[in-house]
Amino acid sequence: MIVLISANDPVLIGFARAVLEAAEIPVLVADTHMSVMEGSIGAFGQRLMVPGDWAPQARRLLKDAGLAHELRDP
Repeated sequence: MIVLISANDPVLIGFARAVLEAAEIPVLVADTHMSVMEGSIGAFGQRLMVPGDWAPQARRLLKDAGLAHELRDP
């Protein structure tokens, strides 16, 4: 699994997930419960992940959706 986005913003993660799911790209959001448990200190973000072979297509879709600045380096 490749981490595409790591963020504390649940709206951002939800939007990115919806973009990928609409294109039928398998996606996993890791650390959802951890980010809720830690409260508002922002120490633990959620990670949006896709299988490695889907990463190039997922990156293109997220860039097209205006999220290029949120993507982690490959």
